[in-house]
Amino acid sequence: MSEARARLESRHWFGKTCAGVVLGFGLALSLSGLFAWLGPDGIGAGGGKNQFTMWLMAPIWAAVLCFVHLFRDSLRAWLWLGAANVATFGMLALARWVMA
Repeated sequence: MSEARARLESRHWFGKTCAGVVLGFGLALSLSGLFAWLGPDGIGAGGGKNQFTMWLMAPIWAAVLCFVHLFRDSLRAWLWLGAANVATFGMLALARWVMA
């Protein structure tokens, strides 16, 4: 190996945490929306599905907040989570358009 692998450093923790808070919320929102539209019985399902969809946001957001610190630096965290947000919100818009 000619180039040493970059080590994870603690100096980027603030940028990574901000990316996890801001973009992690959007990712959790879009993924729970996808579950609401594409899950069992679609968006019109009543009963426990609405409650489950609401409570699904917290574990997804917490998982993003945990794993965001595995990025090498804060720029990569912002770029990857931003791309994931664009992709999932695009899929959500497509699902709403197709299923409506």
